[in-house]
Amino acid sequence: MRMVFRWFGEGNDTVSLSHIKQIPGVEGIVWALHDVPAGEEWPMEKIFEVRDQAVKHGLHLDVVESVNVHEDIKLGRPTRDLYIQNYIATIEKLAQVGVKVICYNFMPVFDWARTELHKKMDDGSTALFFEKSRIDGIDPFKLVEEINRNSTLTMPGWEPERLAHLTSLFEAYKGVSAEDLWEHLAYFLKAVVPAAERCGIRMAIHPDDPPWPIFGLPRIITGQESLRRLLRIVDSPSNGITLCSGSFGANPENDIIGMIHEFHERIPFAHIRNVRVYDNGDFIETSHRTQDGTVDIAGIVKAYHDHGFSGYARPDHGRHLWDEECRPGYGLYDRALGIMYLWGLWDALERVEPIHGKGGTV
Repeated sequence: MRMVFRWFGEGNDTVSLSHIKQIPGVEGIVWALHDVPAGEEWPMEKIFEVRDQAVKHGLHLDVVESVNVHEDIKLGRPTRDLYIQNYIATIEKLAQVGVKVICYNFMPVFDWARTELHKKMDDGSTALFFEKSRIDGIDPFKLVEEINRNSTLTMPGWEPERLAHLTSLFEAYKGVSAEDLWEHLAYFLKAVVPAAERCGIRMAIHPDDPPWPIFGLPRIITGQESLRRLLRIVDSPSNGITLCSGSFGANPENDIIGMIHEFHERIPFAHIRNVRVYDNGDFIETSHRTQDGTVDIAGIVKAYHDHGFSGYARPDHGRHLWDEECRPGYGLYDRALGIMYLWGLWDALERVEPIHGKGGTV
């Protein structure tokens, strides 16, 4: 397991590279060019700039999250071919700086949804919270206002250029079914996966968050069967999965450990985090510790260890602790604590059943 840490760039993150470097076992950053709109080809000079910043602190930039997919590709519009060519050109550029994995998603309009960014927990910390009954009836435009009001930093999945066209996007998705979205995803993958293969890069789709339709929009990467269908579209190691235990874990019916056992060869990137799911469908993001949530984090780490996982992993979201001012879900303290919990589980397993010498997944 190779530990990495998401970083949003100088001037756009409250966590510095020097802080990240001090977390034991972290070897690289998970990055993106967040100021480049979806669909545009990434400029090489900006890619080199991030590379130089990472190398200066002894960190690699093997994992990109995300090269966002333009909505015209998801909608299957005639203009998608132009945006796919830009995507391929970006893949080729990223290969020049040693990128090995590109995390992306295929969620219409919104990458993720929560109803509260700072829900207070019993211990005084706050966390991202999803209230199911509220999301079922909420006006998405009001949710956008709340997101913008509660964060002065760029929120991944809620980029201003995307939200500026919210009305037209909702109109465009009327009549787009889940099957239509699958067809558009297949078209995209059949074009970009061969390019990724040539470049030695693995595409790794992120599951929908939460893993069910919201606001009347279709969502398709929601569970084990959808992953089987995804991997059948292009049977290649470069067509892979970002297995996010928090996203899949919001639906207690998802067998995340079973997913790891079934798909481990196609998982180059793991997001490991916990959520507590309530009987009414609400969920809140907790500490990474197994007993604090509903997701069996200890069992998940063991499943990765059983298969000699040598892919990349990150702690994903965290709570907001000790009055830290940070982007919601992306502070330093709880994610660092999460890393140490994950390493503790891994190190204990290594003492019982070392995996050295086994083949990994990357």
